[in-house]
Amino acid sequence: MENKNIENDEISLKELIIKIKIWCDYLLTQWKVIIFSIVIGSFLGLAYSFIKKPTYTATLSFALEDEKSGGGLGGALGLASSFGLDLGGNGGGIFTGANLTELFKSRSMVQKTLLSSVIVNGKVISLAEMYIQNNKWRDKWKENPKLTSIQFLPNDNKPFTRLQDSIMGLMYEGLLKKGLSVGQKDKKISIISIDVSSTDEFFAKNFCEALAKQVGNFYIDTKSKKARLNMAILERQVDSIRGELNGAITGVAIANDNTFNLNPALNVRRAPSARRQVDVQANTAILTELVKQAELAKVTLRKETPLIQVIDRPVLPLPKESFGKVKGLILGGFLFGFLAFLFLLFKRIFTDVMK
Repeated sequence: MENKNIENDEISLKELIIKIKIWCDYLLTQWKVIIFSIVIGSFLGLAYSFIKKPTYTATLSFALEDEKSGGGLGGALGLASSFGLDLGGNGGGIFTGANLTELFKSRSMVQKTLLSSVIVNGKVISLAEMYIQNNKWRDKWKENPKLTSIQFLPNDNKPFTRLQDSIMGLMYEGLLKKGLSVGQKDKKISIISIDVSSTDEFFAKNFCEALAKQVGNFYIDTKSKKARLNMAILERQVDSIRGELNGAITGVAIANDNTFNLNPALNVRRAPSARRQVDVQANTAILTELVKQAELAKVTLRKETPLIQVIDRPVLPLPKESFGKVKGLILGGFLFGFLAFLFLLFKRIFTDVMK
């Protein structure tokens, strides 16, 4: 039995070798088809390298520092976990961990950034209009009258129409898939980098800087919102009490004028002056305390306002990544040669099955 199994195995191996030899002989007979496919693929890859526009990447890096969490780039806002940004002293909050990355990639931030103004050929337009021009969407919209009238004005706060929302959604998805990357290059370093890629060098640079500014303003406004509201309330109270104090001082002067050379026996006529004097003293004490609290609120606001320190800005000319001619020749030839190889194999298998 063992000898029979060995013989069967040897026969199967021989058959396999024979089949492989048959396949190799068949492919060798079709060498013209394979070479022709490789040549065609190489020429197409070379043509693609001429058509393919180069991609420019704008990179902006910055660090966040929150004074109340200890100060310093190492102590304050140290990146933790995958992104690990600790923006508060308690290790929590909406700006911690991967939340900060998602904030940069959120539709709200990207949409507001796309509505930022930029000067192109002497005209002030929005980055959204620049994106549309770069992708030549308006050439495709000429046949649709609804689309030709669509405009995205810079710094426009009006609600979007359904069609505008749809177009903005396409721009957002395109940037998120191909153009926008936010992350930390090294987990040991508390520096965040924003990468924006585009076929337009000017768009990549301006969008990168505008996004950092937009998110930075939102971050600062959110972190210091309570302190700013508290200071605004105290300033209104100080102005109100100062007005009351000025009125009370004027009232004392008027009352004193009315009692000038008054008979000392008529003390009742001096009551309004005394009441006004009490108001002056009370308002003075209140104003003194409110001014003290207002100054403390200003100090608190400065502590609550985080510092966003830009380290590196994108500088023209931006790093360029292009599809090289040699790369096009090699990849195109390999791809078409492989497809020709598969085609011939399936053709031979189909022919054998049909026999």
